[in-house]
Amino acid sequence: PSPGTLCRTKPTDLVFIIDSSRSVRPHEFEKIKVFVSRVIEALDVGPNATRVGVINYASAVRSELSLQGPQSKAALLQAVRKIQPLSTGTMTGLAIQFAISRAFSAAEGGRGSAPDFKKVAIVVTDGRPQDGVQDVSARARAAGIEIFAIGVGRVDMGTLRQMASEPLDEHVDYVESYSVIEKLTQKFQEAFCVVSDLCATGDHDCEQVCVSTPGAYKCACRDGFSLNNDGKTCTACNGGLGSALDLVFLIDGSKSVRPENFELVKKFINQIVDSLEVSDKQAQVGLVQYSSSVRQEFPLGQFKSKKDIKAAVKKMSYMEKGTMTGQALKYLVDSSFSVINGARPGVPKVGIVFTDGRSQDYISDAAKKAKDSGFRMFAVGVGNAVEDELREIASEPVAEHYFYTADFRTITKIGKKLQMKICVEEDPCECKSIVKFQTKVEDLINSLQQ
Repeated sequence: PSPGTLCRTKPTDLVFIIDSSRSVRPHEFEKIKVFVSRVIEALDVGPNATRVGVINYASAVRSELSLQGPQSKAALLQAVRKIQPLSTGTMTGLAIQFAISRAFSAAEGGRGSAPDFKKVAIVVTDGRPQDGVQDVSARARAAGIEIFAIGVGRVDMGTLRQMASEPLDEHVDYVESYSVIEKLTQKFQEAFCVVSDLCATGDHDCEQVCVSTPGAYKCACRDGFSLNNDGKTCTACNGGLGSALDLVFLIDGSKSVRPENFELVKKFINQIVDSLEVSDKQAQVGLVQYSSSVRQEFPLGQFKSKKDIKAAVKKMSYMEKGTMTGQALKYLVDSSFSVINGARPGVPKVGIVFTDGRSQDYISDAAKKAKDSGFRMFAVGVGNAVEDELREIASEPVAEHYFYTADFRTITKIGKKLQMKICVEEDPCECKSIVKFQTKVEDLINSLQQ
């Protein structure tokens, strides 16, 4: 956890249920073990605090670590290191049944009877179970077990939803490969933290303002100041006008994007437009839609206010043909960012490319040209989007410029991350008002979840 984090975990019986069926390669299984270890490292473990168990399953189920096993951090981490994959089929339902009848039982060290203990299971799988999970998961939840479902790669999303506790968007996570499962570490570290108002306890040295978040704090500055890189001290802003930015959206309108999802995409665009300061001197926004052909909805600078841009986005009609991403990228480079089309020389250029499927044409040359021209390219993929293509479009460092989600409904989360990313390049004083607003909203959401 970052400096300034003080995580006291609620006393929890936590059981990891990890898939080591033959589709999970040995080096991928190592990544799961690293993820489990990282989560354990951040917890308050001990016989009276959080206890950890691990169930390893494939066609059979094996208890690797019971809740009544030695509960020191060192012993737990050592036990996790020793786990070996079973490399047979995928009996997820059986593993969940084992959790109910054995792992969480009093005989194995479960503390179910005490009212203030939480029971949590984290299931990690990359496949389609060969048995049913719906009924057994419902029984587990009825028995007071909170289930988080993590799916990897070609997992069946429907299965994850059948397993997970409500609200689903907090309990279902998807990562495209085991190599990025660690991205989830922080979420789980935070999920187990007890809220304590650290600013009130004076455990900090912020120069101006201290902001408490669950189990942690961060420093902030008063209006007219921006936070320095040390995260504690503040510098007076230079009163700049806010930075200039030429931002063009390149939106996939192919027929695989269903009409109701196309509406969600428009909301996603407007969510980002909302975070900008639009004017001749500041941000300009352009919008291009593509499917089998490319259509400029409006060029940079045509609309001078947020309100007008958002109205134009709402009016955009849906093309509903193929997916020519390469042709669209070429248009972005050759036309959208040209001076004739309203781009301003010397102003940073940002492209946000949105797609939900594999391109029917060749994208490499145009993707490379966009980056070589100095444009900052973000790639956002949903559903059947192809990870390699997203990476090819994205600027360096690639991990910060491409986003993927399996489901259109979670696209607003990506919008939030993008607002921060686009804004990071700006004058920090300008950027700060957005960040501050978002931090407020996030703190509110966090406090509601407690």
